[in-house]
Amino acid sequence: MSNAEKFKRMSRGLDLAQAVAEADRCLLCHDAPCSEACPADTKPAEFIRKLRFKNVTGAIRTIKENNILGGACGVLCPTSRLCEEKCSAMFKSQDRPEGADHPIQIGAIQRFLVEHSWDRDFIVFEKPTVRPEKVAVVGSGPGGLSCAAELAKDGYQVTVLEAKPEPGGVLRYGVVSYRFDMDFLAHEMDDIKALGVQFQCNSAVSGKAGAEELMQNGFDAVFLAPGLWAAASIKSTGRDIDGLFSSVDYLSALRDGRFEEVEKKIQGKTVAVIGGGSVAMDCIESAVRLEAKDVYLIYRRSYCQMPAEADERIEALDCGVHFLLLNQPLDYVTDDQNRLLGLRLVRTRLAEPDGSGRRRPENIEGSEWIMDTDVVIEAIGNIAPEDSPQWYPNVNIDDKKLIKVDPATGKTSLDGIFAGGDIVRGPALVVQAVADGKLAAAAIKEYLRK
Repeated sequence: MSNAEKFKRMSRGLDLAQAVAEADRCLLCHDAPCSEACPADTKPAEFIRKLRFKNVTGAIRTIKENNILGGACGVLCPTSRLCEEKCSAMFKSQDRPEGADHPIQIGAIQRFLVEHSWDRDFIVFEKPTVRPEKVAVVGSGPGGLSCAAELAKDGYQVTVLEAKPEPGGVLRYGVVSYRFDMDFLAHEMDDIKALGVQFQCNSAVSGKAGAEELMQNGFDAVFLAPGLWAAASIKSTGRDIDGLFSSVDYLSALRDGRFEEVEKKIQGKTVAVIGGGSVAMDCIESAVRLEAKDVYLIYRRSYCQMPAEADERIEALDCGVHFLLLNQPLDYVTDDQNRLLGLRLVRTRLAEPDGSGRRRPENIEGSEWIMDTDVVIEAIGNIAPEDSPQWYPNVNIDDKKLIKVDPATGKTSLDGIFAGGDIVRGPALVVQAVADGKLAAAAIKEYLRK
């Protein structure tokens, strides 16, 4: 099997019998805690109950009516710390012998139901009567798609403006295909397009007041969800090193036609990935699949303090990644042609907890050393582009260039402009961006009714 083949498809989900059997474990809780724990209000208790009683189409309707990206969330959500963490089926005691010590696979059931709807060509929404109001959505990631769909359901004319060649945002350019493949994304996009949402790709909204000018060009409201596509780095300048990738460029290249170019850079080489989150896990596992000689994860804290999910960390260890913990990258070693030779590191120890609640790493004096490596991928977070405040100069932002909004409505400081997703929260979950889109759509409808 070629390396490209290893990246093409997600693993199979549940089939009907497996999904029903899993739903049959549901305890039918009153005021179900799993539903309370879903940021997008997808109502897992409701769709699982319907599936348990063999109302399959009703279960599908519940998901898609509450979360147009229910399929994506079923695949990508860290359910173990959201809905499944609250599932009553995982608790077993003398008084609750029906408990099973492990939660219902809510995400897997959700994915099955959405895929089942596509297999059966089940139409959830009828195309609504078109209203006169026009809304521009900037960015076609989860937040933008969610907002666009909620508005389009009620007949508002929605145009999604996307800077990249294809829509999908992080779902297309920020997740490796074996976790979330293009066919799955295409189905999710078809559900949104069927509502009448229009997409204009290669349409960056930038430059002086570019976003604000949309209000002067025929749009009655604007939702800003451009995401965060600039990468944080350990170097503020001089980042054009041969062999150094940001996670943004690396993961995008695996999806946008540059696969073979990246494969040549990785195959047979020593690769170091800096970071400890889910993006870093995608980078290290993909490097293994590209047949890197050795893959190292460099993280300045301990294993248990990593923000990545436990199963992601275990998978990385199982596929042979070397975890180099309690080490802080300082700089890069290059030759006279600016080719990467190594990574300068300093060992760390854990001090008192910081604002995140985790013990803060502090450098150990005199412990600097150099690690030989051919490739480094920085997966230490995404930030707002340096010039992004120019796109909406009358919208209030914070010191990280993130947009300030009313948390109850997504409304910015400028009348008619709303925002959500990573450009407001910073790097966050797909399901949180979906929730922001739904919240803003409700507020935009209220704004346009006045």
